[in-house]
Amino acid sequence: MIDLHTHSIYSDGALIPSELVRRAEVKGIKAIGVTDHTDASNLDFVLPRIIAVAKQLNAVNAIVMVPGVELTHVPPSHLAGLADKARSLGAHLIVVHGESIVEPVAPGTNRAALDADVDILAHPGLISEQDVAMAAAKGVMLEISGRKGHCLTNGHVARLAKAYGARLVLDSDAHAPTDLIDEEMARAIVMGAGLTMDDFHQMQENARSLVP
Repeated sequence: MIDLHTHSIYSDGALIPSELVRRAEVKGIKAIGVTDHTDASNLDFVLPRIIAVAKQLNAVNAIVMVPGVELTHVPPSHLAGLADKARSLGAHLIVVHGESIVEPVAPGTNRAALDADVDILAHPGLISEQDVAMAAAKGVMLEISGRKGHCLTNGHVARLAKAYGARLVLDSDAHAPTDLIDEEMARAIVMGAGLTMDDFHQMQENARSLVP
């Protein structure tokens, strides 16, 4: 089980990175992305600290911590530049907070993310067919979410991704210990989105391709 979208106290998560990673390991997770919410105000503060702790933990743990960011509520016109800055600071994983139906994300965020150098478009809501086709063409992965609220459009995302050949990943978007999911729950979320166990295994392979 690989989970590439979680949050620590460096944004709105409940746990320090070390505890988050340890609790994930106990859940059976083999690799975890710590992708705290960032924008222009805190990117250069948060990311170096996530990278530093990832180096320390990866030297001694079996679980792999993948350092990254989730660019969140960034104006669409600023996303590409901020993604480039995150890469220059050493982010291995760049997630964009997509147009979830349960938050007032700026319209055009999904498309701007697909135009930028990012890895995952998280909980993209009622994403358009055109944007799903663009994600498939550019290799940006679309997220099936385990997060309350964001998961409400999983079926829509799954259906269009299958139709257009876009790659999918499954993430918890964990903010607290109880948000972390094990493989049994992950499989249930995949089935609930109208996908199959073959899809689940492919999603894990997709996620594995983003783990250093």
